[in-house]
Amino acid sequence: MAPHPLIETFRAARIVPVVRTSTAARAITAVEWLKGAGISIFEITLTIPDALSVIREVASDSSLLVGVGTVPDAASAEASIAAGAKFIVSPWVEPTLVAPARAAGACVMMGAFTPTEVRAARTAGADVVKIFPASSAGGPAHIKALKSVFPDVTFCPTGGVDARNAGEYIAAGAAFVGIGGKLVDEKAIADGNRAALEAAAREALGIVQA
Repeated sequence: MAPHPLIETFRAARIVPVVRTSTAARAITAVEWLKGAGISIFEITLTIPDALSVIREVASDSSLLVGVGTVPDAASAEASIAAGAKFIVSPWVEPTLVAPARAAGACVMMGAFTPTEVRAARTAGADVVKIFPASSAGGPAHIKALKSVFPDVTFCPTGGVDARNAGEYIAAGAAFVGIGGKLVDEKAIADGNRAALEAAAREALGIVQA
């Protein structure tokens, strides 16, 4: 299976912010502020209320690449793609996501934890294997061990990854990483503290030059 063309875009960016908020308005604010700091790729999770409206709004900006996270089934994938999502992410192995993604040319990322799950994700048709939750799975050492067995798999660790350790994950063999945490700090958003998110974005973007 040829690598999906978006993988090189993800590799160049090295980070994919995971936007998971309690309201759609806060998600939109997070994207706006992070975009202002230089970030142009966003994973909007379906756990956000009215997430499809967020995807539509973010996708309406042609300078941004938007995807959808925590996708449970094919119907959700189809709705997200219709709203403008260009990549589909599930924290588990979900083979039903592949058909709608392939039909639309979208990239598919499936979650895995063990070697058996990595193989299952690839067999199902995942373009990228998301190691989740990465920190409790053993951190960068776990990625390094998996990469030794699966040298051709594109790994994206998520869960406990931040600007302080992202470089270690990439050095261990990750192609890029998913980051939430301070990048999408709901308290900072609620307080109108744009500077806090911009500072977190600059810290995260610093690994691009590392």
